[in-house]
Amino acid sequence: MPTIQDIPRAPGGNPLFGHAGPLVRDPLAFVSSLAGQGRLVRMDMGIKNVVVVCDPALIRQVLLDDRTFDKGGPLFERGREALGNGLITCPHHDHRRLRRLSQPAFHPNRMAGYGAVMTELADDMASGWRDGQVLDVVSEMMGLTVEATVQTLFSDSLPRATASQITDDFLVLMTGFFRRMITPPLLNRLPSRGNRDYARAIERLRNTVGGIVAARRADESDHGDLLSALCGATGPDGSHGRSETELIDEVLTFLLAGTETTAATLSWAMHLLSQNREVERQVHREVEAVRSGSRLDFARLGELETTGNVIKETLRLYPAVWMLTRVTSAQTDLDGYVLPAGTIVAFSPYAIHRRPDLYERAEYFDPDRWHDATMVQDSYLPFSAGARKCMGDRFALNQATLALGTVVSRWRLSPVTDQPLRPSVKASLTPRRLRLRVSARSERLPVRDSALGSAEEGE
Repeated sequence: MPTIQDIPRAPGGNPLFGHAGPLVRDPLAFVSSLAGQGRLVRMDMGIKNVVVVCDPALIRQVLLDDRTFDKGGPLFERGREALGNGLITCPHHDHRRLRRLSQPAFHPNRMAGYGAVMTELADDMASGWRDGQVLDVVSEMMGLTVEATVQTLFSDSLPRATASQITDDFLVLMTGFFRRMITPPLLNRLPSRGNRDYARAIERLRNTVGGIVAARRADESDHGDLLSALCGATGPDGSHGRSETELIDEVLTFLLAGTETTAATLSWAMHLLSQNREVERQVHREVEAVRSGSRLDFARLGELETTGNVIKETLRLYPAVWMLTRVTSAQTDLDGYVLPAGTIVAFSPYAIHRRPDLYERAEYFDPDRWHDATMVQDSYLPFSAGARKCMGDRFALNQATLALGTVVSRWRLSPVTDQPLRPSVKASLTPRRLRLRVSARSERLPVRDSALGSAEEGE
C-alpha cells in the first residue's frame, strides 16, 4: 500500500530548510498552488514531512475524526508555548472536558449582554472619528476588539496601560507563531532578539492574567461576564471545573481568539466595502432600517442579513486562520496512503475558499452568494468543523456584524491609494498598512421598521 513517501512532493523545496522559502516569500500563493499537484501533497517544514490535504471531502474526513487526527503540528506547538492547554490547543483526551466547562460562557442567555458591550464600544469608537480622517484601520479595530474582549471577559475595562500591554504582547505572539512554525526548532532556541521578545511577552501575559484570575476566584460572585462563567463551571461531581492554571490558559485562549482574528475580519470587511460602493449602500440602508435609536439592538441582529453576509464573504476571502494542522495519533489511511503515527497533516481554508471549482467567481467579493440557503457549505471552513469547531464562532460573528453595521451607519469608507492591498501573513491574515478615509454621512436615515421597507440613503 502506498506510504507517505509516495505522496507527490511540492516543488520548490530546499534540502536544509524544506519549503520554508516559498512559505516565507508568498505563503498564500504557495498553498493555493498545491491543489494542482494532487488531493494530497507532501511538503517539508524544517526537517518534518507535512501532508497537505487539498480536497474538501478529505479535509472533512480529517476534521470529523478528531481522535485520529488530533490537534498538533508546529502552529499548535507554538500555541501551547503561550496559551498552555486551553480549548484551542489541548489534545483530544482533554478536549471534551474543557469544552463542556466552556459551554456556559457562550450560553444564548449571555449573548445579549455581550452584544450590548460590543455595540456600545463600536459606537464610542466610531463617534470619535472626524470627517475626512484617515484611519489606520487595523490599529482601530485592534483597539476595539481588545476592549470588547476585555470587557466581555472581565466586565470592567482593565487600566489603559494594561490593555495596551496585552495588545502589544499579543501582536508579538501572533507574529512569532508563524515565524517559529516554519523555522527549525534549533533556531527557535537561539538567544535572538525576536526569541527573547517572544518569551518576555508570554511571561507578562501569564502574570497579568494570573493576577486577574486569582482575584476573581476569591470573589466568587457572578459578574455576568465570560470569566464568571469559566470560574463558575463545575465538574460532574460539583467540584471546581478547572485549576487556576487551566483558567489562565483558557482566559489567554479567549483573549487570543477574540482580538486579532476579529480585528482582521473587520479590517478586511471595511476594505472590501470601500472597494464596493453599492454593497456599502445596501449595508447602510439595512442598518438604518433596523437600528433602534442611536445604536443597533442585539435583539434585532437577525435582521442584519446583508451585513452578516458581508462578514461571511469576508471570512471566505480572508479567513482569519489561513492554515491549520493536525497530527495523527495512530497509523491511519488517508486517500489510500498509509500515514504513520505522528504525521503532521495540514489544510488551508484560504486555498479551499478560493477554488473556482467550488465557488463561482471565487476571487470576487460577492455577499449575495450567501442568500442561497441551499449553497453547499462543506467547503466553507473559517471556524474549522467537527468537534473542534471554534466554540466562539457565534460570538465572533455577532461582534463583527454589530461593529461593521455601527461603522457604516455613521461613515462612508474610501481608499486613500489605488495600490493593491497585500495581506500580512502571520498565524492570521491581516491587511498590511490599510488606510481608509471616513466621510460623515450628510444625514442619518430615519429609523423605520424593516418590515415596512428601507429608506433611501442620504448621500
